[in-house]
Amino acid sequence: MDIRTLPRLARTCLPVPGLTLPPSLPEPGIVHLGLGNFHRAHQAVYTADALRHADGPWGITGVSTSPGRGTRPVLTGMAEQSGLYTVLTLRRDGGVAAEVPGVHHPGLAADGQGADVVAAIGSTRTRIVSLTVTEKGYTFGPDGHLDLDDPLVRADLTGTTPRTALGLTVRGLQQRLRTGAAPVTVLCCDNLMDNGSQLRRLISEFIAALPAAEREDLQAYVDTSVSTPGTMVDRIAPATTDEHRTLVARAFGVRDTVPVPAEPYRLWVMQDDFRAGRPAWEATGAVFTDDVAPYELMKLRLLNGAHSLLAYLGLLRGHRSIDQAVTDDLIGTAVEAAMRDEILPTVTEPQGMPGKAYIAELLERFANPALGHRTAQVASDGSLKIPVRWAGVIEESLAAGRVPRVLALGVAAYVRIVTGCADAYDEQALGTVHDAARVRLAELTRRAPEPGEAARLILAEGGLLPQQAARDGAFASAVTETARTLHTHGVEAALRWART
Repeated sequence: MDIRTLPRLARTCLPVPGLTLPPSLPEPGIVHLGLGNFHRAHQAVYTADALRHADGPWGITGVSTSPGRGTRPVLTGMAEQSGLYTVLTLRRDGGVAAEVPGVHHPGLAADGQGADVVAAIGSTRTRIVSLTVTEKGYTFGPDGHLDLDDPLVRADLTGTTPRTALGLTVRGLQQRLRTGAAPVTVLCCDNLMDNGSQLRRLISEFIAALPAAEREDLQAYVDTSVSTPGTMVDRIAPATTDEHRTLVARAFGVRDTVPVPAEPYRLWVMQDDFRAGRPAWEATGAVFTDDVAPYELMKLRLLNGAHSLLAYLGLLRGHRSIDQAVTDDLIGTAVEAAMRDEILPTVTEPQGMPGKAYIAELLERFANPALGHRTAQVASDGSLKIPVRWAGVIEESLAAGRVPRVLALGVAAYVRIVTGCADAYDEQALGTVHDAARVRLAELTRRAPEPGEAARLILAEGGLLPQQAARDGAFASAVTETARTLHTHGVEAALRWART
């Protein structure tokens, strides 16, 4: 069955067992930057479910922002399927259910259609501009501020057809200002701490770098007519494989080239500050609160922080997927200890989310073999993820007189992988870890070929941690000792050291 026939089946009430059919395609009102699996399994599903409770102009125009990393084929596949795709909900016991969100209008590619993206953001129909572009997509430097040395940022500041997420957003807001469009909400759904405020600051930094004639009125428009609510998003949605395509065809009789696998769990927490309305997301389980920070911090440090630990340690133990890593007794025990003893003391537990129960739930979620979440995928872009996921934990632990030994091992494991140690892990078998800092960090190691000193040098000059933490003698010694143990005795010995 061609997936494009499903809306007709929905209208004629012909059921496909186990498959939730799409609602009628709503009028467009959301422009979403970042057409990856997470958006398609999270915001799109929440929106489709909300439209079953209350109609509204909440169709989504998806924008592929990173064609070099795999989203351009998704854009093409969705175009060939009239914007439809299947979200596979995969349970640990092997059960599977599916939903076709059916909320996407024809998408756009930032690379080649930047002017059209700007026009979509600037349209009077657009009420929400949302983003899932990963930490890398916000083009900030090691200090957290807009990277004005980035050639794409420089091009966006001087040209008329932007390509970066910030450039597209700001030029779209500029167009709204020129045409007198209504207020709008810009919604960050990425793993940045205090993400609404961070996005707002980066937008203002981009505006401040524009020529003087473009700055003043645009910043005033942002101050008065643009909201950037804080959010926390949570659902594991790994990369799509041919096995998922086969599963859709076998289980539901549907041909789908771009399905999305996802776990059953999902959560979305937001501040309710939407300048031009929003879907009835609360009817589908979304949580609205005045204080997102505790939810955000717990998820960022426990889920995302542990995910990165599992990825690096798993790769060094030869594990292709996260479930293999967490069910490895040595790794699972160490990561659980890090979550309980190193990370949990640095977070405030949100109401209704006790920390120990959340940790137990996370370990169950990580162990879901149906997801097949690749360690190499989670490990990529660590130079951007580690400062967000681990730095605060390390800094606060040291201030409290505790040396987080498992996280020290995590830093050493990251260094060993990203600097290209030939015996660290089998890239051909397990997959390549992408990292924009790989060349720069490898160059640092050439200045100090001894593994411990190389790790110390990267800690001091690599920009992974704030300087106070990076220069802490006890933590630097822990990273150095672990790096030497990894090199001389292997990851098993290093894991045992971290737990002593």
